[in-house]
Amino acid sequence: MNRLYSDTLRDLKRHIMAGIITAGPLFVTWLVFTFILGVLANAGLPLVHIIAAPFPGTLLSETWFQYVLAVLLTVAVFYFVGHMTSRVVGQQAIGLFEASLERLPVVNKIYTSVRQAIETLTAKKENGQRVVLIDFPLRGQKAIGFLTHVIADATTGNPVAAVLVPQAINPSSAFLQFVPMDAITETDITMEQAMSMLLTGGTVCPDVIRYASPVPGVIHGDGSQIAVSIAVEEVDPSQDAVETRVQPI
Repeated sequence: MNRLYSDTLRDLKRHIMAGIITAGPLFVTWLVFTFILGVLANAGLPLVHIIAAPFPGTLLSETWFQYVLAVLLTVAVFYFVGHMTSRVVGQQAIGLFEASLERLPVVNKIYTSVRQAIETLTAKKENGQRVVLIDFPLRGQKAIGFLTHVIADATTGNPVAAVLVPQAINPSSAFLQFVPMDAITETDITMEQAMSMLLTGGTVCPDVIRYASPVPGVIHGDGSQIAVSIAVEEVDPSQDAVETRVQPI
């Protein structure tokens, strides 16, 4: 009886784990998708209710139709705003609107912070924002970070990088670290790859990553670089002696 119970329990656990591994990503995708749709619907539902009020008993009064219509209206508003900002008149109107928000004591801080965060996450690598590795939380342990800005040290004048270090699984929570530029390891990781690594806890990773910073070389007067060499000690077992040779990097 105990053997049958243990076998049944083991088989149940194996199949449940297989189901989680198979359907887990689809379930998380569905949660994120429904959350986004819910936000879009909640933004457009007040306007839909106003439109549907004069038409009781029609299709506009159906809950599912109001939900779909609210999502479409919100997306249409985003498209209209984006289309307007691509024109000079639209840019001037957005500028006046932002100037009005800056006069509000609390709203200006929230709006400015959210706008800067969105611009940072959607900016291209050429604008300075890129994925880097820094020693965090301890020296010798690397963490993925988003280099968002470079400032200068008031004492030495050396460049200091502002690096946003998001947490795995929950990237919405992050640490802001100020790191010297010479302590940063540049990577070729894109923003999409970095977000995939964070959301999956490292399960989805590129095959190769630049973990260590390259050894700097010495520069000639004409700008060419001198190759850097290191001394390597080798032990000869037959002679029980240590031989030192120079190995280029």
